[in-house]
Amino acid sequence: MDRIADYTFIQPLGEGSSGKYFLAATPPRLGIAADHVAVKVLQVSAGEEAFHRLTRELRTFAKVRSAHLVTLYDAGQEGGQCYYAMEYCPGGSLAYPTRELGRTETIAAVSAAARAAHDLHEAGIAHRDIKPANILLTDDGAKLADLGLVQILAPGQTITGLGAVGSVEYLDPAIMRGERASRATDIWALGVTLHRVLSGKGVYGDLPDRDPLLAVRRVLSSPPTLDSSLSDAEADLVRRCLDPDLSARYRTAAEVADALDALGSAS
Repeated sequence: MDRIADYTFIQPLGEGSSGKYFLAATPPRLGIAADHVAVKVLQVSAGEEAFHRLTRELRTFAKVRSAHLVTLYDAGQEGGQCYYAMEYCPGGSLAYPTRELGRTETIAAVSAAARAAHDLHEAGIAHRDIKPANILLTDDGAKLADLGLVQILAPGQTITGLGAVGSVEYLDPAIMRGERASRATDIWALGVTLHRVLSGKGVYGDLPDRDPLLAVRRVLSSPPTLDSSLSDAEADLVRRCLDPDLSARYRTAAEVADALDALGSAS
């Protein structure tokens, strides 16, 4: 694939659970100064109704004012494929950074994602797909990208149909049991994300790569386990994000960000 609509692709940027990313030259019609944008082409083919759901969600996202969210520029559909364009962050992501990050920088990036999630929550939006690959690195920090849009395009899909096993790790078991995405489920994802980027390990160990159903069963039948490489303070923060008692979990993602900032200052 070398283009979609008037976006000419320069190189692939990677693949997520719901689509492929490309670096593209900025079409003049966007009227922005950036030479390049990142374009995500969603894997789910969609008719007009699904496309309208997608664009409604993206418009709502774009209206949220936050220094910690990527800027969305455009969305469209061609040949049944949906796509959207956003600002390009050349530092890569927490999953695949273009340079080595220190622990303090890593914690600060998750904090930025938490503040972005809070801004979304205040606007009535749950992100639904917080994970290291969706925390993009900038020259002065990080930004959260990529709403869980497959669930908007195909709301009737089962959880095992929502993408790669890699996303299952970050899903609150409450969602797998049929509850709606919320502040609490995004806070769970922030905790699992922090654990993954600090320890290099998942809270459920290595999930089966090619069997989403088995991965879901593992998550639902096994309590999360924290790696011993985390400090006491790091482990306490993750543990509180994952607490099954919602009254004991952080109430807001802003509280998570404040705790992360304190943790980063102490490290």
